[in-house]
Amino acid sequence: MTSIKNLGPCGFLSPLQTASSLEIKFRSDSERVLVKHHVDISAPPIRPADASVSSFEVAGPREKIFFDPARTTAGIVTCGGLCPGLNDIIKGLVTQLWTRYGVTKILGFRYGYQGLVQSMGYTPITLRPESVKQIHLLGGSVLGASRGNQPVSEMVDTLEDTGVDILFVVGGDGSLKGAEAISVEIERRGLKKSVVGIPKTIDNDIPYLDKSFGFETAFAEAVKVVRAAHAEALGAPNGIGIVRLMGRASGFIACYAALADGNVDFVLIPEVDFQLDGERGLLEAIRYKIARRKSAVIVVAEGAGQRLMEGYEERDASGNVRPKDIGIFLRDKITGFFKDRKIDLTLKYIDPSYAIRSVPANAQDNFYCQHLAQHAVHAAMAGKTGMLVGRWHCSYVHVPIPFVTSVGRSHVDPHGELWRAVLESTDQPANLI
Repeated sequence: MTSIKNLGPCGFLSPLQTASSLEIKFRSDSERVLVKHHVDISAPPIRPADASVSSFEVAGPREKIFFDPARTTAGIVTCGGLCPGLNDIIKGLVTQLWTRYGVTKILGFRYGYQGLVQSMGYTPITLRPESVKQIHLLGGSVLGASRGNQPVSEMVDTLEDTGVDILFVVGGDGSLKGAEAISVEIERRGLKKSVVGIPKTIDNDIPYLDKSFGFETAFAEAVKVVRAAHAEALGAPNGIGIVRLMGRASGFIACYAALADGNVDFVLIPEVDFQLDGERGLLEAIRYKIARRKSAVIVVAEGAGQRLMEGYEERDASGNVRPKDIGIFLRDKITGFFKDRKIDLTLKYIDPSYAIRSVPANAQDNFYCQHLAQHAVHAAMAGKTGMLVGRWHCSYVHVPIPFVTSVGRSHVDPHGELWRAVLESTDQPANLI
């Protein structure tokens, strides 16, 4: 279930053996990291060799590689929405391929999977170390990105026509499913091409990852906005600041931003239901907070409270449900609630979503992206395919793409440590129902 597909025997010595005077610590496929790291010492002991013990292959350079660097062409595609760190990943892949492995044929496909469909008319970009040297200072992706499904057969046709041996797919859940479909079609045709994913989601909701790249930057930027909302709330009698943050299905950004700021009164996330009305509902809780402290700050994830709003369900080009605007909804409901009770109110609403996702990565994400890119190249050159690289229990590992995409998204546990910390920090009622 957690085994990684290999294209075949590795017949070339890794160029890393002679590229540096430093001794390289090569990894073997037998080195593993347990999927579940908690142990109940009262239970019977489990041997790591047991089939029931799931583990991930440790990432890192292999002593022998599958591809001959001098004859290898690599391709890079960035898919889905923008996220801090995309350019860092591109730079890391190009630098590692060129300088460490001697792969000098690197193509960047434009605008996500659209760039892999020749009829769309996008010509691939030739990437070199000098052309990507400063791109980590820029937000977004120099290759562009897009949402939406494209014909898998046509994408594989493009890989054949351009001679691409290795495809690096940088994207979220839907993009990784696309990468798996490409890998399956490649295998069906009997081709020897590697597909390696680098998981990307600003919401930090991909399972079996300690974190997604770009998340550190996203919630750090969100904290700045939350602090601005707090200042606005304090600056007027009965002031309320509402900040709507990203988080379609998972409230990690909202939770982390609230904890980091320390001045948030209410956090609303998709995983925890709430009521507006009633003695124990949100509106009464806000009125109590205003009466007691004369101000309140509310942080709401975009996917929270969706059942409270009417309207048609819309989807984006990738088939993801597009959330109704909970921020505007709350703004209007809170304003009307206080107006009906003849209580003067000053409410400021801030939605920084696109500003947060389009900024350059911060230093922590710079560091993380470099490691992910390097490990992705190590895996691809060793002929591994249908997998992604990630960090799990503080170790970099190889994870089969279906193992991740088949279990859905990661969520904030309403009974877990993170949500408990949020409740203790905000002092909001545990159940707004």
